[in-house]
Amino acid sequence: MRRFMFFNTNPCPKNRITTALLLAAGTGSRLFPLTQKSPKCLTLVNETSILERLLKSLNQNGFKRLVVVTGHLEDCIRDFLKTRAGNIKIEYVFSPLYKTTNNIYSLWMARKIINESFMLIESDLIFEPSLLTEMLYPDRIAISRMKPWLNGSTVTLNPSNKVNAFHIDVINGSNEIRYKTVNIYSLSVSSWYKVIEKLNQYILAGSVNDYYEVVFKQMVAEKSLSLQAVHFDHQPWYEVDTIEDLASAEKLFPAKIDTPISFYGLTPNNKKITNIPARKSVVKESFYA
Repeated sequence: MRRFMFFNTNPCPKNRITTALLLAAGTGSRLFPLTQKSPKCLTLVNETSILERLLKSLNQNGFKRLVVVTGHLEDCIRDFLKTRAGNIKIEYVFSPLYKTTNNIYSLWMARKIINESFMLIESDLIFEPSLLTEMLYPDRIAISRMKPWLNGSTVTLNPSNKVNAFHIDVINGSNEIRYKTVNIYSLSVSSWYKVIEKLNQYILAGSVNDYYEVVFKQMVAEKSLSLQAVHFDHQPWYEVDTIEDLASAEKLFPAKIDTPISFYGLTPNNKKITNIPARKSVVKESFYA
C-alpha cells in the first residue's frame, strides 16, 4: 500500500499564523438557486453553513483576525458574523466589480489591509479543523493526491516536498504525479509582498478574470515563491461548487456523528461499502488503519 512521506517542518511558534483571508465575493452561480438569496459561504451542509464550519476551525486553531473579501450579498455575511465570530476580529473589504471579475481581483483587493503572514482560504471549502494544524506556518500549500473525479489546478512536487510547478491545464497522459490544490495557502509577509507586485502587473494589464493560481504558477516558475506541501489526504475535505457537490459533502460531513463514518468505500473495519461520494474530496485509504 502506498504511503505518503510527511515532513515535520513546523518552525518556531512565534511564526505561527493567526490571520486568515477569506475570498467570499463570488456569486456562486453554479449553486443557483441556493445562492440567489444567500451567498455561497452561507450554504447549509447538513444544517451548518460552510462559513460557520470555517469559523469553528479558525477558533479551534487560535486565529485572531479574519479579513473577508465580500461582494455578492455582502450584508448577509456581515449579519451572520456579527454574533458568531467568537474571539476573532472580523474586517471586510468590498469588491465592487465582483460580478465581472474572478478571484485574482478579490485577492488583489486585500493588498492594503493585510501586512502580516496569513492563511488564504476560499469560501466553498469544508474540512476537518485538524487539517489546518500543519498550515499554521508561512509559505505552505494544502494539496491532495489527484483522483479521476477531481478537477482544477494541480501541482507537482520536488523531492523536498516543495511545489515544483503549477499546472492549470488538463492532464494528458503525463506520467508525473500531480496533486490537487485544496485552495488553502499560507503566505509569509515577504512572499505576500512579492505576490502583490505580481498581482499589480496582472490587474494593470486587465487580467481581472484569471484565477490567482496563474500568479502563483508564474512565481514558482521564476523561483520567486517557494511553497511547502501539506497533504490533506488523511482527513476528509470537500469543495462545494455545485448542487451535486453539496449532496456529496453532506455524506462526508453528517449533522451528527453518533457512529463511525465510512469514507470512500472503507469502514473502520476496512470493509467495502458502495455509497461512495463523488468528485472532489480525497481521503487517504489508511485513515482508519
